[in-house]
Amino acid sequence: MPHKTRPMAALLLFTGLNVVLVSTISPVYDFVCFLPYWERRRERRRQEREAALSKGSTSG
Repeated sequence: MPHKTRPMAALLLFTGLNVVLVSTISPVYDFVCFLPYWERRRERRRQEREAALSKGSTSG
């Protein structure tokens, strides 16, 4: 075998990498999901939905 296997080092590296990824996912998720763009888009869609409902109820 050309190199030594180091299972403990590999396990520690794998675990450390997962800890880093798990600890960074929350701020990334918050940044992506709560951008002002999405807030404005959600508000615009809500207004369009309300306008369509009020238009439909008054013409019926």
